[in-house]
Amino acid sequence: MSRPTNRIWLSPPHMGGGEAAYVKEAFETNWVAPMGPHVDRFEEELAAFVGVKHVAALSSGTAAIHLALIILGVERGDEVLASSFTFSATVNPIVYQGATPVLVDSEPGTWNMCPDLLEEAIRGRLGKGKKPRAIIPVHLYGMPARMDRIMEIAGEHGIPVIEDAAEALGSSYRGRMLGSLGDMAVLSFNGNKIITTSGGGALLSGSGKHIREARFLATQARDEAPHYQHSHIGFNYRMSNVLAGIGRGQMEVIGERIRQRRANNAFYREFLQGVQGIAFQDEPDGDFFSNYWLTAITVDPALGVNPEVIREALERERIDCRPLWKPMHLQPVFTGCPAYVNGVSENLFNRGLCLPSGSGLTPREKAFIRDTLSRVIMNK
Repeated sequence: MSRPTNRIWLSPPHMGGGEAAYVKEAFETNWVAPMGPHVDRFEEELAAFVGVKHVAALSSGTAAIHLALIILGVERGDEVLASSFTFSATVNPIVYQGATPVLVDSEPGTWNMCPDLLEEAIRGRLGKGKKPRAIIPVHLYGMPARMDRIMEIAGEHGIPVIEDAAEALGSSYRGRMLGSLGDMAVLSFNGNKIITTSGGGALLSGSGKHIREARFLATQARDEAPHYQHSHIGFNYRMSNVLAGIGRGQMEVIGERIRQRRANNAFYREFLQGVQGIAFQDEPDGDFFSNYWLTAITVDPALGVNPEVIREALERERIDCRPLWKPMHLQPVFTGCPAYVNGVSENLFNRGLCLPSGSGLTPREKAFIRDTLSRVIMNK
């Protein structure tokens, strides 16, 4: 198989066709600033799709987490429990507030926050006189966390949950869409996500009060007055009407994008089945439905080739392939944070890879990836 002309990226943007019309409309009506009719409609469409009552479209998923923490009253000296196996954007906003991240390791089944370690962490913090102010579980690569148990534990201790569904739009747990299970939830529409607004995110909640406060804070917290008056510190976190237009076009194809990502995952499973030493991030049972935003594998040393050799071989062929997230408790910037670990996420990081998963992968690109991986992994 000859090499495709262009580089094969891990998860590039994939336009559906309708985006240009919405953006054109924004320009024609001169709604190019933050807020506007596309923002309103995008929020309504997201709310209907996820099954929540209230949504605020924002500049990023990071902004959404930051606002959620502010709304919950997280302040300097507080502690917030968060998944360790995630991207740093989950944890950075905790530090913005002067609070301390308390990092919780993963369970083997989903790779997400381990409920048993969460319980241990809460007991440990309470024993030190510190009641955590919030819990941030992450749905890694689109795989649902065990939200029933996490919400049960959180409820027992009266701790609110901010559901990080940045990678998981379209995934569900026990028939309910991710993003509808926590007290608040965040989505990301960064360029590599299953749908994109170029840059953007959203905060979701069943509480209208929370979302009204988020919108207020996201627009510089301007008081109601004919002049510019401010009684609170605000932020420039609102999504623009132009980017919301892109999002509306993307929402028209969200079902197709989910099918395409899951088809990519099935493609990799089919040609790698039977290869001893290759394992996938799996849906544990019928309660779990993953959008498989990224197809992630682990490589056992018994295979005779390590993940970095595979990554470098793909890179030589201009195929993008990434290690799994490096856990936050192993990141230099967070090494001083309390952490409740069991070795699961560190083992996954050392053995794992994310394979090209773009919804626009062509048959030729898939064949080239298959042939390249076969040569490296199966010596074919």
